[in-house]
Amino acid sequence: MASQPKDKEGQIPFDLPVNREIIFSNHKNVYKKRIERRQRSMMKNISFISRFLSDGEEIFLITTGCSPVSFTERFWTGLNVFNLKHSLLIFTDRRVFHIPMTKEHSYRDSIAHFYYADCISMGVKRTNLIVRYKNGKKEKFHHVAHREEKKLKTLLKTMSFEGRSGESKGRVHLCPRCTRELTEGVFVCANCGLEFKNRAKALKISIIFPGGGYFYARHPFLGIADALIEVMLIALIIMCMIVMAKGVKYSDYALVISAVALVFEKLLTIYHSSIFIKEFIPKEKEIKELSGEEPEK
Repeated sequence: MASQPKDKEGQIPFDLPVNREIIFSNHKNVYKKRIERRQRSMMKNISFISRFLSDGEEIFLITTGCSPVSFTERFWTGLNVFNLKHSLLIFTDRRVFHIPMTKEHSYRDSIAHFYYADCISMGVKRTNLIVRYKNGKKEKFHHVAHREEKKLKTLLKTMSFEGRSGESKGRVHLCPRCTRELTEGVFVCANCGLEFKNRAKALKISIIFPGGGYFYARHPFLGIADALIEVMLIALIIMCMIVMAKGVKYSDYALVISAVALVFEKLLTIYHSSIFIKEFIPKEKEIKELSGEEPEK
């Protein structure tokens, strides 16, 4: 057993229920000060997680990673997709919480979880966390932090994947207000009525406004870049139309190329915004907690 680490305050930040012997130790179960510092720094960004934990549930490990990315997403987004889908992974004694974050570890009011008992197996290979669920699905969480890789491999060997046969759901998103499980494709919480941004609105805004889909999905920097490109393409189309009206040779080809480029840019915006929407982004910028109601355990 690792020796109990001590600190000046004698408490975990935000009173998080962590297993101190596990979370501050290395893969050999030996306490390390540098590990404690890193885990504490990540704890500062997850004070909200206490509401989602069941009675007696303990946090064993926190690490960074990337949300599952399909081949199509990677093809159309490039390496930047790993920055856009940055996340934290929180391993408890019962399940894993997957929390999409900004690169600065700011909470997006989006959270999902899956139980060890929902899995056939979990393993780490080349900094990728590979999860196989009992429902037949498989997911890969990319770029698990190298500093936690060995520890995570050791930790997973101690986890049991028994139970919940026939009712495995895999990874499921949770309502950031009432903590209940959400239904995929239904962008309103059946329990508390919290509304989330939806694909239909994302499609409409992406078509009408330059960069609108990115702004709607709360990716303002992408929205600004996309808006500039779309505005330039629109200006180019107008110029081509003016030149074509004057009878300039080959101006019709330039017009077609510019129009196709604008349509492609719009389709890319629609595609990306639809991906972001899957993470259940609340319409409300500030989520007010329900009073007098216990979260689902």
